Amino acid sequence: MLEATNESKRWIGGAEPSPALLAATGTEILEIECREQPQKLGELIQTYRSDANLKAQLRKLRDLAQKDGPALFIGMGASYCASFSGSVLLQLHGKPSFSVDAGEWLHYAQPIWGSASLSTLLTASGESAELVALLRHVCRSPVGLICNNTSSTCWRMAEYRLPVLAGPEYGNATKTYTNTAAASILLASEMLDLTWQNDADRVIEIYAGMLDRIFAGRGDLEAFCRGAANIEIVGRGAGYGAAIMGALCIREMSGFRAAAHTGAGFKHGPNLDVDATHVAIVFALGRASGLGFKLAEECIRRGGKVVLVSTEDRRPADRLFPVHLEAVPEPWEGIISVLVPQALTLAMVERTGCRLPPRFEYGAMEQ
Repeated sequence: MLEATNESKRWIGGAEPSPALLAATGTEILEIECREQPQKLGELIQTYRSDANLKAQLRKLRDLAQKDGPALFIGMGASYCASFSGSVLLQLHGKPSFSVDAGEWLHYAQPIWGSASLSTLLTASGESAELVALLRHVCRSPVGLICNNTSSTCWRMAEYRLPVLAGPEYGNATKTYTNTAAASILLASEMLDLTWQNDADRVIEIYAGMLDRIFAGRGDLEAFCRGAANIEIVGRGAGYGAAIMGALCIREMSGFRAAAHTGAGFKHGPNLDVDATHVAIVFALGRASGLGFKLAEECIRRGGKVVLVSTEDRRPADRLFPVHLEAVPEPWEGIISVLVPQALTLAMVERTGCRLPPRFEYGAMEQ
């Protein structure tokens, strides 16, 4: 009976977790998986650099994307967030490209599915109902797949496939977000015939050190944000994807209300209700960093508090908590910036408890 029960379990990643992991709390799982990110990112970069089959897959996807029409990155949740790193890079170099929510695309965009030069689906599980449905029905344009589960339905159905190589993930999407964003950057770079190895090496060189430093200061970060009515995370470009991911991490793990905005979207709306109960995490990174600094100053003038994430050294103040990040080439800031809300989340759940228990098995995949 026990043997039959084990066979019926749909373990995430296809393997039963160790007893230590099965006994771990949500808070412990979050820290374990956050700290695995540098190693998993390094493994992905090395594999994409050296594996002949992956190089061939990248070349095929590059050739498909040369046709007229935009290149679409289609996902949900963390995969959707990660896709901005790829679509923004293509946009910056003149290739029309967009990040699209898979559920919206499935139900509202069928008449224009054939307009894309290449549609790349992104999924951690490879079992989400919307992604499976898209692979079953989207036959009017070439389709690629970036997926963390090589035993999944999506992986079996797709012809052009790139692995995420993050390993099983049992809490919030940390490793899978990071590696999916990196795979999106590498795919977009290949589409553009851009060399990516030196940029990736720069990120690998500094990533682990940044994670350790930011996580070591998480208690002070949480104390600065404590008492806020809500937390809003503001980013632009690839940093917008990181902002959405950061807000998801805070909400899923702690239950605290957090929301993400583009810089312009925040300026022309939520900025109007900033007061002493408000904390904004502002990513002042990349080519639009000056606008991030300007927005942070405005929030402070209105009485709000700001966690300012930038590559500049700023002095802390009563309503300003600066976090320094080492500079990375665009659009890799979409990967490093999410470390700040991850660290904040860990400190929050260490203090108040984790709302989301670890998930070791796939549940029902339905729309």
